[in-house]
Amino acid sequence: MAVKWMGGHSSSVLCLTVSAEGLVVSGAERGELALWDGGGSPVGQLRLPGEDDVTSVVFSARRPSTLYTSHGETISVLDVRALQEPLECFRVNEEEINCLSLNDTDSFLAAADDSGAIKVVDLESKKVTRSLRHSNICSSVAFRPQRPQSLVSCGLDMQVMLWNLQKARPLWTTNLQECGTEEDSPQSAGQFFNPPLAHSLSIASCGNVFGCGAQDGKVRIFRVTGVKFECELEFQGHSLGVSQVLFMPEAYSLLSGGNDGKILLWDVGSEVGKQQKSPAKSLQRKKAQTPSSSRKNGKLNKVSSSEQAGVVPKLTIEHGEKVNWLSCAEIKGSRRVLVADQSSSLSVYPLPEL
Repeated sequence: MAVKWMGGHSSSVLCLTVSAEGLVVSGAERGELALWDGGGSPVGQLRLPGEDDVTSVVFSARRPSTLYTSHGETISVLDVRALQEPLECFRVNEEEINCLSLNDTDSFLAAADDSGAIKVVDLESKKVTRSLRHSNICSSVAFRPQRPQSLVSCGLDMQVMLWNLQKARPLWTTNLQECGTEEDSPQSAGQFFNPPLAHSLSIASCGNVFGCGAQDGKVRIFRVTGVKFECELEFQGHSLGVSQVLFMPEAYSLLSGGNDGKILLWDVGSEVGKQQKSPAKSLQRKKAQTPSSSRKNGKLNKVSSSEQAGVVPKLTIEHGEKVNWLSCAEIKGSRRVLVADQSSSLSVYPLPEL
């Protein structure tokens, strides 16, 4: 069962982040920010100017008390040691921001918005150094670890793009409708009605492998090689769109959260790097299915080893509510999954040793 963290918000929680020091911050509708201690008590609250929905929160890698938040078209910089009015604000996006990403040298901040633009701010000069673009809403952007000039983005144009800040055009682009081989898939006929609009990205700590969650219920795993990337895996465990993917700190463990109220834990390490001519096609034949023994009300269910022939979830959490955001934290000596959904509370689940 989930532990509920309550009292920090009065409306739906939209985003979460955890600092290197273990501080948890959540953002909600109407400009609400909350800071939590490890016991689940709110220790700081703030309503941002303008009361626009807080859509993304990210901590500085080098200054763990510095928090960047997006609300409406604005990025605010806050000090969580004294959660008061913003220290400074950037207004560089023309439409609502959906996602922020900060590179690991704290030199560039990327903000993806509803116009499809990704504005990259040089944090030393405080100016936009690059303006990158999708043809539809850009839903997610992420800098690659250990590569401060390189980032990946995805959007509702079904495009996944690899960028280098030295160039204004993407180094490589993949359309998710063309990723993998769909001829064996029962979904192929329904692809027109349920297109793979891309909602979320997460990059593994190695920096060369990343996952993408899409509206067709699939998770796709890509590997970057030089100036391009290829789809290595494609699997499905969600019956509705995948709203969130999150690589865990350890290699190749991935969490996915969906509009179907499920949270799944995957281990893609044994499959990543296999040289298959058509990995998506071979995996379609043994497509992952959520175990039928799963129960509602936040029950955690390990998957029996006999089901692990293909890429199947190692763990299923029946959360029951559409997942808005996922994060991971070390709390009281054990790993926990933090979940934001349509409610005003956070849900916290333990992650058993697998």
